[in-house]
Amino acid sequence: MKRTDIWCKGGLLILFVCLLGMTACEDDLPGAIDSSANYTVLESVRIINTGENGDVVVEGMVDEETKRVSFPRIDTLTNFGNLTFEVEVSDGARLEKEIFDVKFEEGESETTIVLKVVHEPRFREYLATLRLKVPVYGADFTKPAVYDYSANEMGNPTYEAFTGMVTRGTGFDGEHVLIVSRGGTGVHLLDVDDLKNNTINRIPVNTSGMNEGTFLWNMGAQVNGHTYVVNLSTSAAQPVRLYHWTNPSQEPEVIANILPSNLSGAGARHGDNFSISLDDQGNGYAYWISMGTEVIRIQIQNYTDVVDQRVINTAVAYGQWSSYLQAANSEFSLVTGLDKPIAVVNSSGSVSYTMPAAALPTNATDARVIDFNGERYLLVVTVPRTGDQVGMLQVYNITVGRDIVAALTSFSQRTNKEPVYQYLINGVTNIAPASQTGFHIVKDGEGNDEKLMLYGAVTDGGFAIIEFPVNIEED
Repeated sequence: MKRTDIWCKGGLLILFVCLLGMTACEDDLPGAIDSSANYTVLESVRIINTGENGDVVVEGMVDEETKRVSFPRIDTLTNFGNLTFEVEVSDGARLEKEIFDVKFEEGESETTIVLKVVHEPRFREYLATLRLKVPVYGADFTKPAVYDYSANEMGNPTYEAFTGMVTRGTGFDGEHVLIVSRGGTGVHLLDVDDLKNNTINRIPVNTSGMNEGTFLWNMGAQVNGHTYVVNLSTSAAQPVRLYHWTNPSQEPEVIANILPSNLSGAGARHGDNFSISLDDQGNGYAYWISMGTEVIRIQIQNYTDVVDQRVINTAVAYGQWSSYLQAANSEFSLVTGLDKPIAVVNSSGSVSYTMPAAALPTNATDARVIDFNGERYLLVVTVPRTGDQVGMLQVYNITVGRDIVAALTSFSQRTNKEPVYQYLINGVTNIAPASQTGFHIVKDGEGNDEKLMLYGAVTDGGFAIIEFPVNIEED
């Protein structure tokens, strides 16, 4: 045999052995220790002492690809301070810890622990999720149906009206999206069913007679099939107008025509923001927050009758891109701004509670409280004004607490303040970052909550509608 043949065969053998060594094990390995035989695979796992008497065994399901373990729901009468795990693992391996003291935060029905399989010097970690056997409520945030017209790359292109900062006001009521554009698309509605089918069919809103303000239309809202639009007034001599439609093809009805110079205590600029909270009968309040602490408040009955108009004051100045929205089924409202923590106030501006600045992103605004299927949520959208800020729709569970003050206090004291769901709308900052939220609850034939629809929009970022089903108990 030639020497070159021997070299080629020997080289191939060495290469084959090296490749085997490189692919033999993917476990975590400190340093460069050669221990390719020390496998650390979790083959099966069970908890052997659940239930009131500690005699119920529950089997876990191991997903080796994701390194996650799931268990059936566990009886709440279990001794979670002495939860014992029994495993089958690779030869020579073991579970680093077999007995756990598992704690659930107040109001939480699930938690995650780490199961660490060791075979020195290697180890592998699995995330095990434990769930309590309790009735399930609220929405299933693991099953979103997303209808996206935002800058998020996951959906359709950003809706064309969201460019050049010409669209700062939008609205949503589950049936339509309202777009208040100062650009070429003008004021129009989009049918939600069309959007779900990736179809854009603009429904023009008649703007005849809208002739007051620095901008004749700037902000708006969509409430139970009623369309509201406001102009931008930049001086005390410019009227602040609120227009109303139930039929977009008809001329608007002017339901409020306020001259700030004639309203005691009013500021000089209104219409950068507009908040309206009405019940099913069309009764409630609308607010314009000025550049300072002055707020124009009108009281509305039957959707169109303005029975009172006055100026109230907030404790601090919230600025142009702020909101004043009533908490669902509550006497309280939430006041937000792009750089101020959320405050709980009454309809006259008196503060009952202010969240700590670190409890939520300080640029979270347009906060709404949602009661859905036995749980309570806080919906916000963050304002991308400076630095690394982004426009993000976020949902937080604030069920614990007898009222909204107690709920936000309890949430602020929690260790885990992560949102139960979030969706990126826009990752680019801009100088006029008006942002809006909205929601709609779909009922079944018996009047029970069936679906939760959420909405978020950001200037130059577009909008997204996200739909969730009710939670259903599953093992």
